[in-house]
Amino acid sequence: MQQRKYSTLYTFGFAAAVCIVCSFLVSTAAVTLQQRQKKNKILDKQINVLSAIGFIEPGQSVSEKEVDTLFQDIESVVVDLRSGKVDGSIDPLGFDQQEAKDDPERSREAPTNRAQVQRIPNHALIYKVLKDNGQLNMLVLPVEGKGLWSTLYGFLALDSDLRTIRGITFYQHGETPGLGGEIGNPRWQKIWKGRKAFDADWDIRIQVIKGKAGPPEQDPYQVDGLSGATITARGVTALVQFWLGENGFGPYLKNLRQKQQTAQVDAPARPSGVA
Repeated sequence: MQQRKYSTLYTFGFAAAVCIVCSFLVSTAAVTLQQRQKKNKILDKQINVLSAIGFIEPGQSVSEKEVDTLFQDIESVVVDLRSGKVDGSIDPLGFDQQEAKDDPERSREAPTNRAQVQRIPNHALIYKVLKDNGQLNMLVLPVEGKGLWSTLYGFLALDSDLRTIRGITFYQHGETPGLGGEIGNPRWQKIWKGRKAFDADWDIRIQVIKGKAGPPEQDPYQVDGLSGATITARGVTALVQFWLGENGFGPYLKNLRQKQQTAQVDAPARPSGVA
């Protein structure tokens, strides 16, 4: 059989057509997957928020529908970190804190700190869990900072007293499995529950120590260390203290405490003889 010969122009044209078709398919797949990846990233953060407040167990498998149902009792709020006030002009659903942090127009350089936070976003997305009467039940704050090998991203949940820790989770890090990676271990995360972030004078006291800490009622400001992961443990202490401090959520927590105190003072007194 005689082999058919193609001209050089035909060969280049055919190759160009294949490249165009493949480029279109790859671009379409990339755009489609990008949306799905973004949605999965949001879902993963929501699951970690639910884990931090104890609505689900750490590592528990839940469906997207279940997450949506559980999140109905959670209010997303954007806070101005400098003033410590809620900024109602920003839609929480469309706000990306990491994008804001990377934008020089929407962030500022952080002062030297042990958590090695380089930039602070002007605004941050927090989560408020409310009681049936609308009062605050829990508050969930995003936290981040350097460990040994990576930046640790997580959530810290505080009780309505704004002092007691209800939980902590880390949803992204690159620490060594079995060592610093134990920050993702549900057993270690449960040790935080009931500890106190602040003392009676509202000074930040919580820290991860070397060795074992006592139970929360006896050793409220200390958390068990991570065996063989001293630097990661120091990083966790540093990042939690940084975001609870004046350059993080300190101004917002102070405003919230003042509002709670005012509400208690203004609350109507109970009639005599009523328990």
